[in-house]
Amino acid sequence: MPERKVTVVAEVGLHARPAATFVRAAVKAPMDVSIAKPGRDPVNAKSILQILALDVQQDEVVVIKAEGDGADTVLDELAKIAGSP
Repeated sequence: MPERKVTVVAEVGLHARPAATFVRAAVKAPMDVSIAKPGRDPVNAKSILQILALDVQQDEVVVIKAEGDGADTVLDELAKIAGSP
């Protein structure tokens, strides 16, 4: 399954506005997309509540996974969002 490991650089981590932007992009994907902290269970990347529950802080690494046609493109877009300040 394709994946991207991304360091979250936003000062607020993956919360509020960055999380909403991330979820909006994930919802557009025609496949299941998950996100997790390394070593933890993945959550649905299309759920704002599950993203917020991850409590991703600045400088933490997340692993984003998707499988299916176009997964690499989706993962590249989501990695760009998660890794943006």
